[in-house]
Amino acid sequence: MAIKITVWNEDNPLESSPDVLKMYPEGLVGAVADMFQGAEYEVRRAWLSQEEAGLTEEVLADTDVLIWWGHCKHWMVPDEIVTRVQGHVLRGMGLMVLHSGHESKIFQRLMGTQCSLRWHEMNEKERIFVIEPSHPIMRGVPLHFELEAEEMYGERFDIPAPDALLALGWYHSGEVFRSACLFNRGYGKIFYFQPGHETLPSYHNPHVIRIIQNAARYIARDRQLDRELHSDFAEALEQL
Repeated sequence: MAIKITVWNEDNPLESSPDVLKMYPEGLVGAVADMFQGAEYEVRRAWLSQEEAGLTEEVLADTDVLIWWGHCKHWMVPDEIVTRVQGHVLRGMGLMVLHSGHESKIFQRLMGTQCSLRWHEMNEKERIFVIEPSHPIMRGVPLHFELEAEEMYGERFDIPAPDALLALGWYHSGEVFRSACLFNRGYGKIFYFQPGHETLPSYHNPHVIRIIQNAARYIARDRQLDRELHSDFAEALEQL
């Protein structure tokens, strides 16, 4: 059965600037969606400007993994949509939060913190060290690899301790960052992955692509469990 992936993006004007389109002709949402090719996946794209921010009940119920890339319009996502997404994650939908999505309402809600961090934009080299090489999300990824230019995200990253810390990023300036973090919330899994500044080529890097693909498979909603939960819920209602 194909993994149903929804790639969400706020579609802000920065992402249609010449510098971004030169790097990613279809924008960030297109670059991420294009990582999932073939019969193994069914991919849809969703935007903030669509009805109900593109995240209707029907879309979320038909989503195994929601991939979230936001930048500067986090505050514009309606709270009722955040609550709806949160409910689906708690019931088993996978959520992957990329790069500046750390400030999204949904990530903050699920973490219970501000998710703030230190940052500067110097387009410096980042070396990513895999610290859990046996984890399925890191399958096929070397023990370390380099991104020639990336926006610096540095500690302290205001998140709870991850259920699994899979990789650390080190920058030429000496900063470090927890760049790949896995969390469990309810029946759902959440993966945060740091690379992905919109004018830099991180989403062309084969190791970054491999990690995102592996993560989608790992955190995807378990449809069998989903059916069992619905069945248990219906049975409980009948007994009321």
